[in-house]
Formats: sequence, structure tokens, C-alpha cells
Amino acid sequence: MTKKSSISGEDGIRSMTDHREGAQDNGMLPIDEHVEEVSENGKKVRHKGVYLLPNLFTTGALFSGFYAILISIGGHFDAAAIAIFVAQVLDGLDGRIARLTNSSSAFGIQYDSLSDMVSFGLAPAIVAFNWGLISLGKFGWAAAFLFTACAALRLARFNTQAKSTNDRFFVGLASPPAAALVAGIVWVWHDQEVSQLAAGAVAVAMILLGFLMVSNFRYNSFKGFDLRNRVPFVAMLLVVFVFTLTTIHAAFTFLCMAAIYSISGPIFWIFNKIYRRQTVSSANN
Repeated sequence: MTKKSSISGEDGIRSMTDHREGAQDNGMLPIDEHVEEVSENGKKVRHKGVYLLPNLFTTGALFSGFYAILISIGGHFDAAAIAIFVAQVLDGLDGRIARLTNSSSAFGIQYDSLSDMVSFGLAPAIVAFNWGLISLGKFGWAAAFLFTACAALRLARFNTQAKSTNDRFFVGLASPPAAALVAGIVWVWHDQEVSQLAAGAVAVAMILLGFLMVSNFRYNSFKGFDLRNRVPFVAMLLVVFVFTLTTIHAAFTFLCMAAIYSISGPIFWIFNKIYRRQTVSSANN
């Protein structure tokens, strides 16, 4: 009995030692290594680690949204709005850099969505609430929450439908331009006292933006736009005009651009309905 117990005890210790050595060989640390399974040439391959460069930009966007929330609590609403626009620029760069450097990954997609939730769902809602919606009481925070919840629903739907949708169009208003419209409003009127009427109008606008995010309106994603291709000369004039307006009044220019893009989905939907009806009536005649 004693001899058997001794042998089993030695086997147990040896087994534990082998397990620890195997864990060290596999690189298991208190913070475990990320392993991602991808398909290459029809075969499933496991890769360790994450891509640094695109995720740096995603982290910068996440920090900008977090920073906007913090400084809005202190009443620095212009800086908070600018931080949201900086997050939008960084968010636009991380995906393009990932595609250019062939460093796209499932981890990056999920990390980008979580960053978007903070920077374009939570941050604009809190900034707008601290700026003017707080005077509306329950209606103010309800409008802010609806905007945040719709942004979360929009991101969840995008993640689940990304592979089955056309890359040229977004289904529903994307959260970055929706956040840009809210941030633009705060930036333009950050130094003015907000009346209850103005706060109510902004709250209604945020509710409408929330519904646009979860709607089926199609928005151009501009992913098919290649900067290396030739464009008409008038396009260059338009770029110069936008740069000039941005120099004169950046906040108002960004607000107008975000507003035009936000209403483009319903406008194109109406035009398509009219065009289809005219086409059907012409065919019947």
C-alpha cells in the first residue's frame, strides 16, 4: 500500500511538472496569448498574436472617445466635440491601414466595434447630455440612451451581416457620421446658453439619428473610392472649396457635411421609389 501510494504520488508530481513545462513551452502567461484561426488556401491555419499598427489607430480612437466623455464633465464641450471628430479620423484610418498592409483580422474587427461603441455611441450621447440635454430631465437622458442603444444595435447588425452585404453601401446610418452630427451641433453652439427649446430639438434629432442607424436606408460607404484614380477637374475645385470653408469655420463645415450625409439615405430612398413608379407606369403604358 505504501509503495503504491509513493509511486502514484511521484507520478502525480511528475505529471504536474510536465504540465507546467508544457504550459511554459506553449507561451502560456498570466495574460494568455491570443490565437486566431484563419483560412489560407482552403486550409485552416492558427496564428498567434495581434497586428500592432491598425490596432494602434483603433486604440487612439477609443482614447479620443473616452477623453471626450471626461472633459465634457468639466464643461469643455468644444474640446469634447473635437475629440469625437479625431476619433472619427482614426477610425477611418485603422481599416484602410489594415487593408493596405494585409493585416485585417477577426480580433481587429471586434476591437474596432467596441471602440466605435465608446467613441460614437456612448461619447456623443454623454457629451450632448452634459451640454444641454440635462435640462430636459428624463426626456433628455432617455434621448441620449436611445441614441446609444441604437448605435449598439447598428454595430451588432453590421458585424453579423458584414459578409452578406454590399461593401459599397451601409445598411442604416453608420455610427461615426451620426456621432459627427451630434458633435458638430455641440461644437457650433458650445459657448452659448442652451434653451429648453434648443435642447428639445437636439434630443429629437438624436432620436431620429438613432432610428436612421437601425433603419434599412442605404448609405454610400465610399469604400470603392480610389484616391489613385483620375477624377474630373470639378472634383478638385470641390476639395479646394471644402478646405476653404473648413479654414473659415471648421465646426459649421463638419456639421453641414454630417447633416448632408445623414439625410442622403432617406433622400435616395425617395428618389428610387419615384423612379421605380415612373418606370413601372411607363412600361404599362
